[in-house]
Amino acid sequence: MRPLALLLPATLLLTASSAPAQTTPYPPADTAAISTVEVTAPAKIIRIRPEQAEKIGGTYDMSNGWHLKVRTTSRYIDATIDNQRPIRLVATTPYHFSSGDGNVRMEFNRGEYGDDMLMSYVPAPGLAAIVVSAAPIAQR
Repeated sequence: MRPLALLLPATLLLTASSAPAQTTPYPPADTAAISTVEVTAPAKIIRIRPEQAEKIGGTYDMSNGWHLKVRTTSRYIDATIDNQRPIRLVATTPYHFSSGDGNVRMEFNRGEYGDDMLMSYVPAPGLAAIVVSAAPIAQR
């Protein structure tokens, strides 16, 4: 009688342990989006020298029909396109400027005489595109 008494609990234990394995769903497929984090150090602020400010500041007629006005200070430039709000850009290298989020970049002192400029920007958040517009010397 004793072996039969032990057989019943062992059978129940085996049945109970296999039951969750049959009802547990499979792991989901790897279709979930993976979150990413991008960390960038703040750019080292480069001072704008007076001779740089003289070359950078002014009004530009862009190749896409926009009018760009650049106002310089010793630490940053304010770029106003047409009647929009000014965009503040800091110098990342001499004559290269970038917005705080990195979506707008301007390069000055380009071309044979150093009077050309190039602007590139991301037109909308989440859009994988960059628009490039230039202002040659004749349009400054």
